[in-house]
Amino acid sequence: MNILIVDDDPLICQSLRLLLSREPDMDVTATANDGAAAIQCCEEVLPDIVLMDIRMPGMDGIQAARQIKQKWPQVQIMMLTTFQDEHSIRLALLAGAEGYMLKSTQVSSMAQQLRALASGSSVVDANVLKTLMLPEKENRSELTPRENDILELVALGCSNREIAEQLFISEGTVRNTLSIILDKLELRDRTQLAIYYWRQSL
Repeated sequence: MNILIVDDDPLICQSLRLLLSREPDMDVTATANDGAAAIQCCEEVLPDIVLMDIRMPGMDGIQAARQIKQKWPQVQIMMLTTFQDEHSIRLALLAGAEGYMLKSTQVSSMAQQLRALASGSSVVDANVLKTLMLPEKENRSELTPRENDILELVALGCSNREIAEQLFISEGTVRNTLSIILDKLELRDRTQLAIYYWRQSL
């Protein structure tokens, strides 16, 4: 299988490339240091699997995953990160990632999980699963001031670009925050968000 490794730390890219290339059925065809570069690599050398960090400067892994899955739905994406907070996990899965693995994973186990991913299985690290299965927090539906601002603008019919311009943030931040809001409120789309907002305003 051909693998693209994406991480903003060149040392991690080099180390993973060296270790995974020792596996007889794995070939690391390219590395990239941010989401935009990852998309460019997919254009040039279409990999079977993208092994990608979440938090990177510029375009992060979640934004990149969303675009990669839109352009090349057959590419399998494994998030590799030190973060196992619930929002990061859910955002990654919502973006289309089939796997979520921690950087603390041993290389032998990492190779096994990549093989499972290549065979069509969804792969989520056991510690990550524990995070997802934690009891719901009582304040789960409480939104931050920024989330409330975005919710209001959605309810007023603003597009992501218009929201970004009004709040002086990037469209990527708007998309990610919308995913968090939908997850917190357990809603499906913008229409339901608008209905929720106006009902709360009555």
